[in-house]
Amino acid sequence: MPVNYRTVRTAAWLPAGPRTTLTARYRALPFPEQWRDAVLALCNAGRDPQAEPYRTVPTRRLEQVLQAFAPDVLVLPRPPFHERGEEPERWLYVAEDAPDPLPPHVLTPLLNRWLRELRPEPEHRALLKDVRAQLAEHPPEWEPVERELLACGSTRGGTAAPTAHQFTLTTDWLARRVLALGPYPYEGGQLRFRAMPRGPRDQGAELVSQPLPYEPSPGKGTWWFSVVLNITLHTVPFDPLPRFHLHWSIRRWATRTSPVTGRVRLPYGSRTTVLLRPQVPVLPGVPLSERYAVAQLERRWDKERNEFADGWAFGGPARLLQDVSLGEPFPDADAILRDPEEWLRRDARAGIVYRTAMGGHEVKAGLMPNQCSELTAWAQAALPAELRTAPDLTHTTLAAAKPLNGPPSSVPKAAREEEETRRCAERRAAVAFAVGELGATRTEDGRPVLEARLLWQTAEMRDAALGALATRLGLKGDGGSFTEQDYDAADPGRPVVHEWQAPELTVRVRCLRPVVRQDDGTGRALTAGLGLPEGVRRTREVVTAAVGERRAETAAWLTGDRTGGAPALALVEIDRPADFASRDHDPKFALRLGCADAGFVTQFVALPKKTKGYNSLGSMDHRALMAWDDGLRQLGARVHPEHGIEQGVPQGMRYAAVWMVRKNHTARNRWAADVPVAVLVTPQAAGSGLARVQGWDPYADDGAGAWVPYPVMLLRLTHLAEVRPSVPAPRTEGETAPAGRRRSWRADREEQRRTAEEWLQKVRASLRRRPTMLLVDAQNARSHWTWLQDGRTERDRIRDGHAEPRRLAPDLRLVRVRTGKGRETAQWWGVNPKDGPNGIASHLWIPEGDGTGRVFYSTTPKPVQFSTSAVEADKLAPRPLRRGKRKGELTIDTGTVGWTPALVELAVLGCHADDGDDPQALALAAHLLRQPPDYPQALALPLPLHLAGLGQQYVLPTRPEGEADPVDGVEAVADPDPATTAAAGLALEPEQTECADEQEQLALFGV
Repeated sequence: MPVNYRTVRTAAWLPAGPRTTLTARYRALPFPEQWRDAVLALCNAGRDPQAEPYRTVPTRRLEQVLQAFAPDVLVLPRPPFHERGEEPERWLYVAEDAPDPLPPHVLTPLLNRWLRELRPEPEHRALLKDVRAQLAEHPPEWEPVERELLACGSTRGGTAAPTAHQFTLTTDWLARRVLALGPYPYEGGQLRFRAMPRGPRDQGAELVSQPLPYEPSPGKGTWWFSVVLNITLHTVPFDPLPRFHLHWSIRRWATRTSPVTGRVRLPYGSRTTVLLRPQVPVLPGVPLSERYAVAQLERRWDKERNEFADGWAFGGPARLLQDVSLGEPFPDADAILRDPEEWLRRDARAGIVYRTAMGGHEVKAGLMPNQCSELTAWAQAALPAELRTAPDLTHTTLAAAKPLNGPPSSVPKAAREEEETRRCAERRAAVAFAVGELGATRTEDGRPVLEARLLWQTAEMRDAALGALATRLGLKGDGGSFTEQDYDAADPGRPVVHEWQAPELTVRVRCLRPVVRQDDGTGRALTAGLGLPEGVRRTREVVTAAVGERRAETAAWLTGDRTGGAPALALVEIDRPADFASRDHDPKFALRLGCADAGFVTQFVALPKKTKGYNSLGSMDHRALMAWDDGLRQLGARVHPEHGIEQGVPQGMRYAAVWMVRKNHTARNRWAADVPVAVLVTPQAAGSGLARVQGWDPYADDGAGAWVPYPVMLLRLTHLAEVRPSVPAPRTEGETAPAGRRRSWRADREEQRRTAEEWLQKVRASLRRRPTMLLVDAQNARSHWTWLQDGRTERDRIRDGHAEPRRLAPDLRLVRVRTGKGRETAQWWGVNPKDGPNGIASHLWIPEGDGTGRVFYSTTPKPVQFSTSAVEADKLAPRPLRRGKRKGELTIDTGTVGWTPALVELAVLGCHADDGDDPQALALAAHLLRQPPDYPQALALPLPLHLAGLGQQYVLPTRPEGEADPVDGVEAVADPDPATTAAAGLALEPEQTECADEQEQLALFGV
């Protein structure tokens, strides 16, 4: 029987009270620019007088050295200038009772080499010598300081405002208390944790256990993994107490070597993290640390040829100290890559952190909720008297956990056919309404016509796709009978057309092979890899030219089959990305752009094939179903979830969502883009499940902006995302551009914020005259709309420009959504009311005592993809099976994905309680929007936000034709500086050292 979870518990700790205080003593070192003025002068020597001078000294390379050779030193980020007080800011910290990690005879030569690397130019040798002399005479000294670890101020909105040092020092202090507990015991072994070094870009503290072996079955060898604990500091809107999240995860180690190279396969174009554990101090005179050290493997650089050479090497610290006599030689990169498992077995001397780009791994990611609860209970013994556990959460009683029109939890076998017929009719009604809103062609009796293009390559997928559409919409028959010769002879304007009649609409699918026929009778496939020139470096100009050529070719070919003026859908069969020569050869972006130019939204489906580690043959029908579902979504066809809440929610409320679509210059197509997207969902008659889906077009209505059908907005995005080079400032005749000029990230960020807030003001103004809930994603939008940040927001007020905050407009409700990204919401589990394993519960949850009265938490059911993951799964020790034919047999779950839905925070930042609004009811409405009846699983975000975020697929930045090259070095910077972010209380995403691909796949389901 399913467990009825009445409460949910989170892995979070809070101060015991608002006045709780706790201090700790450290030795600290200030930032280099505070040592001597000459250090900063050295950095600015020879700099263009028109350029903004450096206000701080670049320290990243030295910080990398500290993480590798002095991991006990805690490196803090720089606070932003507007938050700096009169007291000098401290840079490096070490606990008062720890031995000196950098004695003078070690620190002085280290600084000398760092300064030499800062300014190696011959013309600055005299100045460099002078700076060294000054530091030798007045070396930087460690200063005793006392720091408050818990007590903090609060913002105007009543939210806790931790000081910058607490994000690192307090979490490290808690981690050291957990370490003091000793090993974590489990059946058959113990976990012995070690701390990781912390740099300015790291979140909180991290503990990593010793590598553990896993042997899945005979012949598969031994695979290695560790258990990881992260402790991070966070805030919650309107809560004066900060909170500390404990996050448990699995770190996998790369131990498989390539049969071709004999080395571990490392992804090109990025560094690879290696954890080190020296047996003696690497730097003579530095105490041996109990922490792991961190280094980065990177491609070797050939200075003579000015290009990357074959092979890998440790960068940064190893290069800086390459001529220093070390206490223990730095490990040889090639030796680790050739025999990584031996280095793990040798007391974990070195371990290469696994990434999915390295191939498959028998150890699967994640832990299930019961094991997380057991690990958290053990760590709770380290809780000091000044901290307490976060209160439990109880579910709301305002409505059920699912929408009124959601699928029933269980359907009797005799009623399944009737239920599927009902759901098909529901989908057809949604499609008919959507295409009708687009102005699609209608039959003589007034029914709208859905006309789609199926661009097929294989007969297997073509037939599967036609059958899947008929199944999805409950259409009778096959829509027509044709021969293979008919399909092969089809051309744009003369396709094979399958047609179905239904009470709500007519469905036509025009089948074409995406092949441009040549005069000589041959054909050129539009779905083939891009034609990049051989022997030429693939710069962004080269890739962009190839994309533009395929885009134009696709648009011209598909325009020949246009019927009517409304946006239509093209389902395109194409190879997997791995099947192309390189990622730059993948034509998907070019095809999407070309189809958009011809007036088609696009959905791709992979060719059916069976290769090692991938079998798309067995899942072909399912993938075709999902492809049609996603394609129809792009036309705006969705069944709207009906909440059934009787009080506390305005009647006839609409749902708007904004999303900041961003791609930086390291993206696949090598162009930066920054495009805001807005979506408006307007429910129709109650009980119909219908809703109008629109998007904001800033150029509609002669530039005033207007709401247009959702697919029209998607097509418009492909043009809005075209990157235009920044125009340099005008210069007088004969004046040359300063060499090396680069816009600062501050200037880029401020410009992006101004643009986004001006856009937002227009969107907000269009939402008047009808109650509207505006949904925003905290992690996505707060860098552009700063009012969403915990440190700035206030109840029932809003600011979207330079004006002072003001009362929320009468028709607007503002709900901010925050997911587990960056560990910003805590891990959780449903508390078993009986003596059984803790598990997964689905509902809207309220903190006991109602918390702030504005912050609630949403969880959803486990999707079928993870039905084999038991809530009591154990990755460390065997457990008995509870049910099935093998009941009672022992099993271990190391090779099974550990999955728990994310705890989604719903903060009602603004509403009108005096007019009858109930924040809990508004949050419940947002929670139910995560469960659209026509989606197979719950969404990570409410439906309007999900639809807005999917606009990212159409933001494929390309350069407008005929424009000159951009100014060298001018790139958009969409993300805030990490130092600013940490000090402002914003959480950064952790470094994606593993499972990046898996995390992207699971994001849809709220993992």
